[in-house]
Amino acid sequence: MAQVSIRINGRSYDIACDDGQEDRIHALASYVDERVKEISDAVGQIGEQRLLVMTSLLIADELGMAQEKLNTGQSPAVAEVGSLSAAEGDALAENIESMAERVEVLADRLAKG
Repeated sequence: MAQVSIRINGRSYDIACDDGQEDRIHALASYVDERVKEISDAVGQIGEQRLLVMTSLLIADELGMAQEKLNTGQSPAVAEVGSLSAAEGDALAENIESMAERVEVLADRLAKG
């Protein structure tokens, strides 16, 4: 297991991750930090815990809308998916599910402080 130090809303967090996933965790943390800043700019500093919970809900909502678009065929990527073999489609679905699980785990960790 690797250990990664990330920074969100001015606070450092040490996160354990699989070896080789360090860059991915840094990219995810950067995205979360950007979203936290957007929400903070919109509503002000309402307390770190509440701010992180609101950000987690916003990101979960974005993920849910993206999944709905994929399921209803509203995404341009759906045409690409249609040309995939069954094995490739299954692999893509597993990757999407894995990313969703990672986001949820990170959101839970951040909400717990």
